[in-house]
Amino acid sequence: MANEKTKPADEKKADEKKIEEKKEVASEAIPASAPVPSTSGAPAAGAPAPAGAASGAPGAAPAPVYPPRGPIRWALCHVYSSKNDTILTITDLSGAETIAKASGGMIVKADREEGKPYAAMQATIKAVTEAKSRGITGLHIRIRAPGGHGSKTPGSGAQAVVRTIARQGVRIGKIEDVTPIPTDSTKRPGGRRGRRV
Repeated sequence: MANEKTKPADEKKADEKKIEEKKEVASEAIPASAPVPSTSGAPAAGAPAPAGAASGAPGAAPAPVYPPRGPIRWALCHVYSSKNDTILTITDLSGAETIAKASGGMIVKADREEGKPYAAMQATIKAVTEAKSRGITGLHIRIRAPGGHGSKTPGSGAQAVVRTIARQGVRIGKIEDVTPIPTDSTKRPGGRRGRRV
């Protein structure tokens, strides 16, 4: 009788010893730098917390938007940026078919606000969202100022457009300036004695 009662206790000790030996072998196989997977939803101790998930704070930064993997479908984003307006047109690579379009004037009501960075940013979000819904995952950007006998430098909306496209999760290819610069221009407006103000 006494032997039968002690036998299960001995088996339990032997089983516990085997389990501890397996744990030691497993801990030697896994390097110390490797993160330990956790069974619960909480991150493991010592593992870095994902971006934006730090303690659920209301001011936490949103997770970055990455371009999707796989083949990239390229398109052209033509940006006309003057001090009075910013106009975006997204076309196919030949430039023949328009995929999406937006402008600063479609966003704001006041004329003086059309060329500002905020209007350009909102117009970009509108156009890029429409292009993404049609399967576009990469954009080559062509920036154009008025040119000719007008200003050769783009307005303040052009920089906002490039920044916003990068944040929308679309791959950016080439960025080029296609402002028309004349070898000799047409006659400037204003007459011989200049514009009288």
